[in-house]
Amino acid sequence: MGAEKIIRWGIIGVGDVCELKSGPGFYKAPNSQLAAVMRRNGEKAKDFAARHNVDSWHDNAEALLTDPNITAVYIATPPAQHKDYAIAALNAGKHVYIEKPVTLNATECDAIIAAEKTSGKKVSVAHYRRYVPCFMKVGELIRSGAIGQPLMVQLDMLQPAKSKIITETDDNWRVNPALSGGGLFHDLSPHQLDLMIYWFGSVVQASGFGYNQRRFNAADDCVHGWAKFDSGVVLQGRWHYAVAQAQTRDLCEIIGTTGKLTINFFGQQVIHLTNSDGEQEIIVPNPQHIQQPMIEQVNNYFRDERDNPCSVSEAKAVMELIDCFSRPI
Repeated sequence: MGAEKIIRWGIIGVGDVCELKSGPGFYKAPNSQLAAVMRRNGEKAKDFAARHNVDSWHDNAEALLTDPNITAVYIATPPAQHKDYAIAALNAGKHVYIEKPVTLNATECDAIIAAEKTSGKKVSVAHYRRYVPCFMKVGELIRSGAIGQPLMVQLDMLQPAKSKIITETDDNWRVNPALSGGGLFHDLSPHQLDLMIYWFGSVVQASGFGYNQRRFNAADDCVHGWAKFDSGVVLQGRWHYAVAQAQTRDLCEIIGTTGKLTINFFGQQVIHLTNSDGEQEIIVPNPQHIQQPMIEQVNNYFRDERDNPCSVSEAKAVMELIDCFSRPI
């Protein structure tokens, strides 16, 4: 594959995530073109294509997968469809970029890993916060010793049942375990847990539980988890998606031997650094299309210009932690 090659993308599941967060990144990134989109509702696929100047649209995945003009496929459907679409795309000779959570559970990752090996094509997973500038800054501060040796992390994600950070859809699939793998914990915690592993290393011990405490829907709304990483850092996490509005909380506190860092995960992030130099507030603005930095890295990987920015094996480690933390009690 030559360095001048343009990656021509097709999107399966061109829904709300694609409108601003990711979709424009595929035609704004260098050496990247959004060539086709697919949604089962053909009128909505056609409308997206018209508004984003995409030449081709489809109302079925097979038509997109057999399109010879497509180099790579972005799978942005609910997680229940990720595995089958990923394998179908690999079998069709396409590279694959999969939304998070990568699958319904960790076990499903194995089929994608096997298909990737036999296909000769590449797969990346959209743990895109790794390349969002504010989280890159947190990683830089940790590695530079700004808080000394990291010791422990307290992660709190407490939201009311009608949280403004959660996108509502007509079918509300995010709280349907058959489609999402669980509930809002499965939808949102991958952003957090991937960074924990990315910053602090592989998980050597973990435990947790999840249960449906308030029963507003079929999914667990309460999850607690504890983990130790091979760096020695210990994590305690609390997630609840049915607290009172006044108890809303989105906070990650990283305590080290000489200071601490705090950051929120959603909305515009604000980093607070406290160490021997005093207290400092750092704001690194988010990009207009928050997934575009990751898309650029994946595009470069598919062009043989870098290593994989997030492999399925790495995403499986996140799913293993999610599976552990959400075990029923």
